[in-house]
Amino acid sequence: MPLLEVVQTRYVSASIRLTDTTALQLDQYAAFIHASADEVMEQALAYVFSKDRDLQEFVRTPEAQRITPTLRVRRPLANEPAEPSRRKPVSVALSAAQTPAIAAGSKA
Repeated sequence: MPLLEVVQTRYVSASIRLTDTTALQLDQYAAFIHASADEVMEQALAYVFSKDRDLQEFVRTPEAQRITPTLRVRRPLANEPAEPSRRKPVSVALSAAQTPAIAAGSKA
């Protein structure tokens, strides 16, 4: 088994609205773990999605395939390159016992 795993991730840009308090806490948490707000949001949502058993059941239903998207995703212009990956191109495979903060790049 290889010691390193090369991960190529495709990112999209999207607009979301947050309360003032949530935006401040997002920035504070990002500073706390020495990461970007984008990385915090990505890791926080991935964590919630992985832990929510009801969501995981819903995703397996036909209804989940017929949703109406509400996230405002910014589509790149024809002459604009795709958004580059912000993550390091090489990552070490993480064990299930590692916490999301460590997976997000914490130096804890």
